[in-house]
Amino acid sequence: MPVEMSRERFEELVGEALDEVPQELLRHLDNVVILVQDEPPPGEGNLLGLYEGHALTDRGWDYAGVLPDRILIFRGPTLRMCEDEEHVVEEVAVTVVHELAHHFGISDERLHQLGWD
Repeated sequence: MPVEMSRERFEELVGEALDEVPQELLRHLDNVVILVQDEPPPGEGNLLGLYEGHALTDRGWDYAGVLPDRILIFRGPTLRMCEDEEHVVEEVAVTVVHELAHHFGISDERLHQLGWD
């Protein structure tokens, strides 16, 4: 049974997860926006988050004038996979860290090695 949670509460949880990220890292976020969407793109199944853009490690001298990178956190799949609000809080925090890591150029493989599945 999916967890019932308003979009506003879910967005609060994303904000709280960001509040837990050390300021030293947040200062290095560059040209990125974090958004909540209800569902992932068609065909993406139960994707909880998605990073779209150019990781900091891939940006060169010619990186300029581009739209902001996007970190998308998907409400629907998260609520469907969790048993209660406490689990949602944990999953949102892990998803936010996971997608921020992609902004910093950390691959899924490396995140897996670090235990951030």
